[in-house]
Amino acid sequence: MPGLTPSGRRVTICRGLDKNLDTNQLNDAFKIALMIGDVRLMEEIEGVAGDVYILDASIVAPSHLGKISPSALKKFFICVQEAYPVKLKEVHVVNSTPLIDALFNIIKPFLKEKMRNRIRFHADFTALHEYVPKELLPVEYGGTSCSLNEVNNAWIKKLEEYKDWFNKQDSLIANESLRPGKPTNYDELFGIDGSFRQLSID
Repeated sequence: MPGLTPSGRRVTICRGLDKNLDTNQLNDAFKIALMIGDVRLMEEIEGVAGDVYILDASIVAPSHLGKISPSALKKFFICVQEAYPVKLKEVHVVNSTPLIDALFNIIKPFLKEKMRNRIRFHADFTALHEYVPKELLPVEYGGTSCSLNEVNNAWIKKLEEYKDWFNKQDSLIANESLRPGKPTNYDELFGIDGSFRQLSID
């Protein structure tokens, strides 16, 4: 979203539109989030004192639990928590339901304790306004900024501008023989396969 919070943080909103998501689409959502992060790192004019993520859970359905790839989920959180230089300071889950509580219990093992403590759940937008100024929220969330559709269209255009850059990144490969110390074992780092259909959850 345009503008920064009083503490200098950038607000990012993630909202799905289609309940009929498959595994590939969910994985694409993780990738797009990181692509937007890459562009932001190159285009942020002023310093940012961290990120505030608002995750809209309005379309989350029980069927999604079996479509989430644990491997993709682990890779995403490793990137966010270990590699991404802008720290995630707040996460607000809006339109939360008991299903989201169950999903959060699945995700917990991938999160550091500090990150878990930064996540708040809101059944509606009223409580969200206590943390994020209305002038930084879209009209759909009771704010006074631009609409989510406007922001989405602007980001689609911006990502298209970076098409050549992203294509170049896809061709880059790390030479582990040049890494100081022990080479990274990616099987150990990302070694989770399958989906949550295979997990037994107490």
